[in-house]
Amino acid sequence: MKQITVFLENESGRLSAMTQCLAEAGVNMQALTIAESAEYGLVRIICDDPEAALTALKVGDYRAIATDVVAIEVTNQAGGLAKLLETLDGLNLNIEYGYCFSTSDATAIDVLKIKGAEQAVAAIEAAGFKVL
Repeated sequence: MKQITVFLENESGRLSAMTQCLAEAGVNMQALTIAESAEYGLVRIICDDPEAALTALKVGDYRAIATDVVAIEVTNQAGGLAKLLETLDGLNLNIEYGYCFSTSDATAIDVLKIKGAEQAVAAIEAAGFKVL
């Protein structure tokens, strides 16, 4: 799965303007997370059309890149993420970063940047998880 990462100056109105840029391009965001420092924010987005998002952001003069991430479906209950992480530990996979969101009362999605993810997907699925 492709994730869009946008580097934003930590200034009032920048996030709003960026989301408006995507909206005008018809890009629908399914997930958004922000990591910030004193000077800039790192916005990570999962959306319906990563290529259109990148194009719109570049036209809008935003610094943006696409990154491969793994989105894994888990049960939306206490321990759902813990079970996944225990499995990934057992597979000796290094998680660089991640974030989660729920899609229903029954389902949550864990988006993870995993080192060596290309090789790990089959092992994750063999452990009983659904990779999106």
